[in-house]
Amino acid sequence: MNNRICDLLGIEFPLLAFSHCRDVVAAVSRAGGMGVFGGVNCSPEMLEEELSWIDAHVDGKPYGLDIIVPNKVEGKGEQLDQNAVLAMIPEEMKRFTDAILQRHGVDAGRIAEDIDAIRREQVAFTDNLRGGTAAAILEVAFRHPIGLVANALGIPPQVMLDLGKKHDVPVAALIGTKEHAMTQVAAGVDIIIAVGGEAGGHTGEISTMVLIPEVCNALAAIDDETPVLAAGGIATGAQMAAAMAMGASGVWCGSVWLTTVEAETNPVVKEKMLAATSRDTVRARSRTGKPSRQLRSPWTDAWEADNAPTPLPMPLQSLVAEPPLRMIDKLSQGDNQGAKDLATYWVGQGVGLMNEQMTAGQVVQGFKEDFLTAFERLSANLDE
Repeated sequence: MNNRICDLLGIEFPLLAFSHCRDVVAAVSRAGGMGVFGGVNCSPEMLEEELSWIDAHVDGKPYGLDIIVPNKVEGKGEQLDQNAVLAMIPEEMKRFTDAILQRHGVDAGRIAEDIDAIRREQVAFTDNLRGGTAAAILEVAFRHPIGLVANALGIPPQVMLDLGKKHDVPVAALIGTKEHAMTQVAAGVDIIIAVGGEAGGHTGEISTMVLIPEVCNALAAIDDETPVLAAGGIATGAQMAAAMAMGASGVWCGSVWLTTVEAETNPVVKEKMLAATSRDTVRARSRTGKPSRQLRSPWTDAWEADNAPTPLPMPLQSLVAEPPLRMIDKLSQGDNQGAKDLATYWVGQGVGLMNEQMTAGQVVQGFKEDFLTAFERLSANLDE
């Protein structure tokens, strides 16, 4: 396509696929889009393994990396006392999650040690990140032929921007408001990813239909040509065409890949997503402490009830919610019906359009065909 994103990234079709699954990343890149690996949960050693695998399976096609890098990565940084952090979690919160499990036939006492072990693992990861792992992650990333690096939280640190320029790798940033977009452009990012409130995971309140033209118009007003990728609830080529009609140069999608054949999503959750409608998601703070959109289940309902405790700030709420949710995920794949009912994951409102399991390559092809159909439908409205 004659397109700024295609020219900048060296891809055939301006569809970027965010996924924590390396198989999805490679498949999308091979199909002509760009797979973007979500490496936020990777240690430097794990990231080296994942990117090496992608290098070997992407057939030389471009792929990207999405990570979270704090603005300060020099030195060891602040070290956390893991026991002190764990002690900050009120017993009330643990009792509340245990009660949810018990009501749905999951023996909280039997898995208590597993939950505690996961909490300690999570705290250690946070400690590593603050202790300088971010610098090591960037070092690993730029040893590989990545074609894009995106920072998922705030303004990319100067070291990321500098390394991007040094290696000729575009740096992208996710935003949820026009003001955030302007701040990112001033900082020197190469691509703006404008994420509407329909998106899965952490998201703001402004709808994609409003946010995209608002951001594009603001950039045009200052004669800035930074390309914008539209994100949030986009699961079809027709939506992609609509976003590009509003000024975007392409789209960034995450949820639509969760139900693909290659995705490592819990099979129980996959089936739920394929059966879900756009009304079956909830935007809540109960999982991480910040608003994030998730598939609705009795777990999310319990946190939205009047008697539910107020979620803790990030990262404490993650330490409350993620350990039992990981155990729910594990148990749901056995014969525990209560765990199956409780199982959930992040997903956007576009889940209502995700009704058939396909390979990632088939999803890309579907986007292409649907995009062309939408373009032809729109063109038919013009006088000859």
